[in-house]
Amino acid sequence: MDNMNIYDFTLNDAQGDPVSLSVYRGKVLLIVNTATRCGLTPQYTALQQLYERYNGQGLEILDFPCNQFRGQAPESSREIASVCQTKFGTAFKIFDKIDVNGASASPLYAYLKAQQPQDRGGHMLKEAVLRLAAWGSKHQAGDIRWNFTKFLINRQGEVAARFAPSVTPEEIENDIKKLL
Repeated sequence: MDNMNIYDFTLNDAQGDPVSLSVYRGKVLLIVNTATRCGLTPQYTALQQLYERYNGQGLEILDFPCNQFRGQAPESSREIASVCQTKFGTAFKIFDKIDVNGASASPLYAYLKAQQPQDRGGHMLKEAVLRLAAWGSKHQAGDIRWNFTKFLINRQGEVAARFAPSVTPEEIENDIKKLL
């Protein structure tokens, strides 16, 4: 994995079509594992606002639904895309549902976690609630702890930061602006 970069990965979008991440070369990327039935799902609204504000300057948001955290994304990938577009007005790319931890984790997420094994930020009370929600789940060092963990990728395809699930999109806006 040492010789790889973000552009080496190809993943299916919500419609099942393969997308090479090389199409995002030169862009700032925000990669987020999401769920439609999570207490953090309202972050979709703020993600869309960031996308609208900065897409013209080179920001792309890549949404990877994941059902590994208490089954909070039970719908099919197409249904998730439809819900997000209808309920939150999302216009950014939604990919096929993936696993982010364990033996079946997407190679993309194995790479991201290897590059940035620790979350940055987080709110003490919200993080305590997330720890309680994840109680009993087996995690290894570097694992994604919950939905809406965010990876920020610079224009060179390097993982610049990893943000805790409770860090809102608004709170990372300045980090995004620095990379644009």
